[in-house]
Amino acid sequence: MKRREFLKVSGLLGATAVAGPTLLTGCAQHPLPGTGKVTRTPTFCDMCFWKCAGFVYQEDGKPWKVTGHPGDLHSGGRLCTRGSGGLGAYEDRDRLRRPLLRVTDRAGRQRFKEVSWEEALGFTATRLQALAERHGPDRLALLHHGFGAHPFEHLVRAFGSGSHAEPAYAQCRGPRDTAFKLTFGETLGSPERTDMAHARCIVLIGSHIGENLHNGQVQTLTDALRRDATLITVDPRFSVPAAKSRYWLPIRPGTDIALLLAWMQVLIEEGRYDKAYVGRYCTGFEQLAEHVRSYTPEWVYLETGIRPQLIRESARAMAAAAPATLVHPGRHTTWYGDDTQRSRAIAILNALLGSWGRKGGFYIKEHLHLPKYPLPAYPKPKSTFEAANKGRYPFAYKGVSNAIIEASIGPDAHYKGWIVYGTNLPSTIPGIRDSLAASSDSLELLVVVDTMPSEITGYADVVLPECTYLERYDDLRNSGERHPSLALRMPAFAPAHETKPGWWIARELGHRLGLEKYFPWKDYSEVLDWQLKQVGSSLEEMQRIGLKNFPRTRPMYFEPGEEREFYTPSGKIELYSQQLADAGFDPLPVYTPPERPPEGFYHLNYGRMPAHTFGKTTNNPLLFQLAPENTLWVNPLVAGEWGLENGQYVRLKNPEGIVSNPVRVRVTERIRPDSVFMAHGFGHRSRRLRLTCLVGADDSELMTRVPIDPIMGATGMRGNFVTFATEEA
Repeated sequence: MKRREFLKVSGLLGATAVAGPTLLTGCAQHPLPGTGKVTRTPTFCDMCFWKCAGFVYQEDGKPWKVTGHPGDLHSGGRLCTRGSGGLGAYEDRDRLRRPLLRVTDRAGRQRFKEVSWEEALGFTATRLQALAERHGPDRLALLHHGFGAHPFEHLVRAFGSGSHAEPAYAQCRGPRDTAFKLTFGETLGSPERTDMAHARCIVLIGSHIGENLHNGQVQTLTDALRRDATLITVDPRFSVPAAKSRYWLPIRPGTDIALLLAWMQVLIEEGRYDKAYVGRYCTGFEQLAEHVRSYTPEWVYLETGIRPQLIRESARAMAAAAPATLVHPGRHTTWYGDDTQRSRAIAILNALLGSWGRKGGFYIKEHLHLPKYPLPAYPKPKSTFEAANKGRYPFAYKGVSNAIIEASIGPDAHYKGWIVYGTNLPSTIPGIRDSLAASSDSLELLVVVDTMPSEITGYADVVLPECTYLERYDDLRNSGERHPSLALRMPAFAPAHETKPGWWIARELGHRLGLEKYFPWKDYSEVLDWQLKQVGSSLEEMQRIGLKNFPRTRPMYFEPGEEREFYTPSGKIELYSQQLADAGFDPLPVYTPPERPPEGFYHLNYGRMPAHTFGKTTNNPLLFQLAPENTLWVNPLVAGEWGLENGQYVRLKNPEGIVSNPVRVRVTERIRPDSVFMAHGFGHRSRRLRLTCLVGADDSELMTRVPIDPIMGATGMRGNFVTFATEEA
């Protein structure tokens, strides 16, 4: 029997009476003028990672609603569907309630036992100390996602580990940010510095704005369309933005680099690029012009399926609106394993159009300088996340989640312990099924901190239940977009059941590990108050107003004719990357034809839906009512071949024989015949998630072909194929 069996976190908790959360007393809840019955508490949203500021309202002492903050320039004072459903996270009956400890009975069966916080924290600290003594503290890794992870980053760094990673890098934005850093010397950050509010032409390449519902971007895109901006959408599927587009390019999956190079070829051949901008700010133009010469629209048509005239017309539309043309960099960019190069092509195209640092393209962000709370320096770790890379991925500037998991397998594994915060690894890391089982069995300690009993909790030695964002203080939101601002998240309610804030959990572990000097506060509000006073505010003020905007101190765009030095080795925008060439990579993006699906198989495309953020929200009772399951988009020609009818359920099978849960068929002309599509985040297998367990299909489990981007380590997720397992339905 394996040392660590997967436990379902089920029967023990399912039989527990559902005790209603208690309201917080003594927190800063301010009556609205003239009511006396309604109070509101400032927060910023955690239902996705956009972090829109808002207020939590109570009526007659009971939770009522969550609304946007009218002064928030980041969100326009509005919340999206998910943000408005924030109370569902607080009220979810399936929330983790008490600490859980893995125990083995006399028959050798493993189960979870509810324990006190004292026992759970004592167990965790003792095991961490033993790990440090046996192997060194640098053999602990933190895998995390979400804004609330900072206390645990602080904990592991104080402990002596330099290894932490979030899927937001190697499973999402990493290729894009690495590419823009190589080209412009800066990353894009989150939210991206896209100036859609002033764009005259917007190009979306596999970006589902309007379906992923990143609040501020959806609003600015809508405003741009009202101003009659040209929208160009490249997508195998007739998505929501495609339906609003002047040009829809239903590209063959995996051929995006070819299209991008063809657009560059048209701009250069026809002299439609921004010559003054390129001459002033860029280096490598001559090499680029020679490189793209052969990527004519006629040749690229054979690869992409996009007609040459459409390629030319869309390129000319971009040039006509430049520099107020934004070729959107995307967000989830881990597709085919060549993703840094595809993102490099997007960056280069933007440079040719002169959009970086220009109105309607990419603006210059400005953060408020917020001093850090005075603490001792961290100990220098013996190794960092780079140990997991083993000399690979030379341009990875953050931890690579999948590399850390690989480096946790076997008796000679580098990592001996994990803390997993807020990320459900089984549905986050593609192709993880075998490696997660192997690595978790090799680990001497696996700690999971979460609000919900997601699948990763079943692998844990100890589960530490965190309260939701509506019940805790977190770090200040220091937004650096068009205008700097600070927003406060504070508890509107007392932590339900026996859950605790993340800052408290990290502090208690720190004290038990002898790290008291790194955690000198009794309550995290002390840290926030100190920081706010350094910038002329206070916690008392922010508890009243929730958000504070600050004036910019520098221009938002390049000044006309301004000389500018970029943070690249040449000090220029690097169209040709000598850094890549020196590391043995192509200095300019090169198109490699993708693998085509086997006979009877189809490209597996996936994306988002407005009601949900990955699998994070699918069990939320308010949002579940809006979108209880995902559907499978199938072209009518394909449906006819297989005898599929709209609304029937079918299972999917990949070439490796992995079979999905049943998923409802949606027959539609809005997708290419060589592809199918589903929304990500469904098909949970944790029985404790009573609403969403086994509801819909999980795209992640079908991703067994996972090419790795050699430049920075990202996992390619869109090169997978599926067929219909009708015999399994």
